[in-house]
Amino acid sequence: MDKKMTIMIIEDDETLAYELRDYLMKWDYHCITTRHFENILHEYLNFRPHLILMDINLPYYDGFYWCHQIREISEVPIIYISSRNDDKDKIMAMAQGGDDYIEKPFHLELFKAKIDAILRRTYQYQMKERILVTDTIIYDITHQSLYMQDREIELTKSEKRIMNTLINAKGKIVTREELMMELWSTDEFISDGTLNTVMSRLRHKLKQQCKYDMILTKKGMGYYIA
Repeated sequence: MDKKMTIMIIEDDETLAYELRDYLMKWDYHCITTRHFENILHEYLNFRPHLILMDINLPYYDGFYWCHQIREISEVPIIYISSRNDDKDKIMAMAQGGDDYIEKPFHLELFKAKIDAILRRTYQYQMKERILVTDTIIYDITHQSLYMQDREIELTKSEKRIMNTLINAKGKIVTREELMMELWSTDEFISDGTLNTVMSRLRHKLKQQCKYDMILTKKGMGYYIA
């Protein structure tokens, strides 16, 4: 895995949360510790981590509740970290969508080994079929689809054709004529105005996701992705 993985630590014991954060950062993980336990889902949507470490006993709502809420919108790996050792809790954890369960106290080496394994299983195979376009945007070659980490960005058929052309030529300029040829079909004429409309809509959609202009313009020449 070439990019730095982001791990979100949902643990109300600040001492433990910071200990885990500092330990994982030494291994080059990017870590986020949440303090807004009343709205974990908002925190997740804000940071879009690659993996979540979830305590069960939390203020407001427990970890089972938040795991279920996240599973409604994402398949991000979730590892429970809890002092509860009852089999019923472990079964509940898996039933709500958890991927693994680590009992406190635990050895940090085992803790890291479990994290490494689940990230490898989740992302390493996927990356063979996907291109990392930006730090947060992934392109699925097979399905010609864009993902903001694990969430697909909805694109129209025309937008997919444009993205496929630009990504395959990443770093090179693609002319307007080349893009119009990609949008051409036997029953539809593609004009300059049509291309302008599709490109404007696509660029706006992508900017909403990654907060900057992903598709750049070379005046008088065409478009490119850096």
